Amino acid sequence: MPASRPRLRRRTVAGLGLAAALAAAAAAPAADENVGVEDPRHRYAAAPHRDRFAAFKADWDARRIVLRTDHELDFLRSLLAALEIPVSSQMLVTSATSLQKGRITPRNPRALYFNDDTYVGFVPGGQIEVISLDPELGGIFYIFERLAPGRPPAVDRADDCLTCHAPFQLGQIPALLVESVVPGHSGGGEKAFRRGESGHGVALGDRFGGYHVTGAGPAFPRHWGDLIVERKDGVAVEVPNPIGRRFDLARYPAPTSDLLAQLLHEHQAGFANRLMAAVYRWRALGFAGSVPAASLDAIVAPLVGYLLFADEVPLPGPGALGISPFTADFAAGARRDPAGRALRDLDGRTRLLRYRCSYLVYSAPFAGLPEPLRQPLLARLAAALADGPDPVSRHLPAEERMAIREILAATLPGFPDAAR
Repeated sequence: MPASRPRLRRRTVAGLGLAAALAAAAAAPAADENVGVEDPRHRYAAAPHRDRFAAFKADWDARRIVLRTDHELDFLRSLLAALEIPVSSQMLVTSATSLQKGRITPRNPRALYFNDDTYVGFVPGGQIEVISLDPELGGIFYIFERLAPGRPPAVDRADDCLTCHAPFQLGQIPALLVESVVPGHSGGGEKAFRRGESGHGVALGDRFGGYHVTGAGPAFPRHWGDLIVERKDGVAVEVPNPIGRRFDLARYPAPTSDLLAQLLHEHQAGFANRLMAAVYRWRALGFAGSVPAASLDAIVAPLVGYLLFADEVPLPGPGALGISPFTADFAAGARRDPAGRALRDLDGRTRLLRYRCSYLVYSAPFAGLPEPLRQPLLARLAAALADGPDPVSRHLPAEERMAIREILAATLPGFPDAAR
């Protein structure tokens, strides 16, 4: 590894929750603002929730859904198919950062899978964890009991996950968590960093600790993935840990831990966290009346900047990404304008997407936002893509702004195209 890697602080890391996940929002309120899950105004525990997995659970409990239960891999594959989550999104994590930390080591990694609004964690010989995003409440957490062959396992809401996923110091917003934790042989954290950060603005050199990484091209920089730390005579020594060296890949649905999936997952976690922090702040501000226009703009403008990748860390150029099994699954179902363009079109050279506007504008959490928040957010997005200069879109050339505007006008119902 290069000598120029960032200086790290050592920290022991206990269960950090389902690492489909990922860090609390940069826009989270100050620690002394009690606006999150403990605030009765938000009714996190009591309000009916509208996340995708809630509907699945109702059908599962009523036995209207039948999945294969003869083996844990068969059950996992059929569950992912039912939730419309591609197996190719698989990421393997060797650090013990979960409620199941006693089962996770470099010899028994945890696998993570995701689509636009649902995140699944699988530990061989353990339980399956789920985070599903509700547009008004944020992350809702579930866990399946361990599979007994031939018997459908029960699944329950798991609010004890909030200990790590909605900590007081981050405003108690139920978030996704992404962290770099370089493990030792037991899976415990030897080096950990970037806690409290998520999104495409996190430096590439600070990512991937505790993850296996496949599909990186020759131009992709060295990173903290595929490593463990051994102690020799009291000195920490970094040791390569290639995928499959310490465990049997046949215990997982795929032989990959895809780089493209990890880059897209990072973007999604950052947006989900910022979006949910904005929803909670908007609701707290407007609880006794309407939210002042200046306060509303202070909430939506940073979200628009993130949607438009204003702070994206650049990729190193052609050859950074290799061949990815996730490419086709990610592009499937893309909404295309009459010119054939879509927000899911990849660039993969100096940036992640060809058109720098997040495809998550089509997601259920975005579509289900309270209208008094969603409409100003869409209006601010349209204004940022108009011909005049705007602080949140000044990084976009005029031609790219126009292309994004045209794609949204053709594919996103209700988009107020200010330039038409």
